[in-house]
Amino acid sequence: MRQRKSFRTTLLVLVMAGALLGSGLQMATASKESTVRMIPENFSDLAETVRPGVVNVRTVINTTGGGPVFDHFFGNPFGDRNPFEGLPNPSPKGGPERNFKQQSLGSGFVIDRAGYIVTNNHVIENADEIKVKLANGKEFDAKVVGRDPKTDLALIKIDETNDLASLSMGDSDGLRVGTWVVAVGSPFGLEQTVTAGIVSAKGRVIGAGPYDDFIQTDASINPGNSGGPLLNMKGEVVGINTAIMSRSGGNNGVGFAIPINMAKGIVEQLKNKGEVTRAWLGVGIQDLTPDLAAYYNMKDQKGALVTQVYEGDPADKAGIKANDIIIEAAGNKVSSRDLSRTIASSPVGERIPITILRDGKEKTLYVELVKRVDRDKPVKVGLKSSGELGLQITALDPETAKQVGLPEDEKGVFVTNVQPGSKGQIAGIQEGDVIKEVNRQVVNTPNEMKEQINKVKSGDTAQILVKRARAGMIVVKITV
Repeated sequence: MRQRKSFRTTLLVLVMAGALLGSGLQMATASKESTVRMIPENFSDLAETVRPGVVNVRTVINTTGGGPVFDHFFGNPFGDRNPFEGLPNPSPKGGPERNFKQQSLGSGFVIDRAGYIVTNNHVIENADEIKVKLANGKEFDAKVVGRDPKTDLALIKIDETNDLASLSMGDSDGLRVGTWVVAVGSPFGLEQTVTAGIVSAKGRVIGAGPYDDFIQTDASINPGNSGGPLLNMKGEVVGINTAIMSRSGGNNGVGFAIPINMAKGIVEQLKNKGEVTRAWLGVGIQDLTPDLAAYYNMKDQKGALVTQVYEGDPADKAGIKANDIIIEAAGNKVSSRDLSRTIASSPVGERIPITILRDGKEKTLYVELVKRVDRDKPVKVGLKSSGELGLQITALDPETAKQVGLPEDEKGVFVTNVQPGSKGQIAGIQEGDVIKEVNRQVVNTPNEMKEQINKVKSGDTAQILVKRARAGMIVVKITV
């Protein structure tokens, strides 16, 4: 009986194990099928639909010397090698200069049947001639409607309405990392090339301009793709292919596209006015570092530190001061990058709320934005400093400020020398630093700094707020 019971028990276990194993196989199969379904079977229908709306853009610049190039933002696609090496020198040494037509190749896409085409600014910049070739092989002269170098966008137009197929705009904000995307363009002049990949990341800052917010993709993008569309699986434009990260100039699977949601408003302004009008707040800003966030008793690093205020501009009129931390603009939490984009995209003349953090307290001010005008003018700065402990210091005067690249009315204590092995050097203070505060107390003269340092008990730590060229505001801690 015991043996039979043992046999039945074993049989039951085997049956259960088999059932679980079968279930596991079904789950694995279902999971595999689900994964397979996530990958499109092909991109043929999508490619067939969108390719008529993608164009080849060829420009000519009349110059002396030189030769054909691809869109220059990508650099030399042949790396360090001259692709025309071995050809006769068009301008022999000592001979007369000769005129040449330098060609650049890029891409673009039609946005409406009136002949408007979007491309990159760097594709058509300084061009003496612009040629647009449609998918059907027809070629037309194009004229520039408007350019926006700050976002590297341009709008051109051809006088053709019959054979045009426009592309639909999508929603780049709705893109998710891992989403399939397709790039269409003319890499290396190979027209109507289709490549596919995924969204690798969003919000990339690559140093291309003040409003960097790129979509990163591993869809193959090469020189000549500039200005072409990045599309979602519905065939909607979600980005404008603009740059690659590459030492050789070829594709390494790291490409960047301007989000279409950023481009929409800019393209509309170019179409209606021929230029882009941006709002201006009138401040210099930087991101908060962990040290700065701790210095200002902030729980996180979210916010933009005001490093300078332009006198007479909106921020100054509204009461914003240097060393304020802007934490919200127009009701949205902001970093320095978010703030720049929020202000730039706001209508000129709009009155928006700006929430700042000053001396640990939040305060909301209302700022009426004006039109941005690029300028170089003295700034009104209210920063603070302090110093000593092996430091030779002096009050910052206008001449010294100008010599070190600071506004002439910059205030603070200027470090002229740091004694080797001193507490100041160990803490990281450098010659040329401008000390702005000691333990959150403003210091503009050596005596004010000494007074604040003397208030620190022996063995305690003093927090020194320093302004440093090319580094912005930093916090240095010195044990007294």
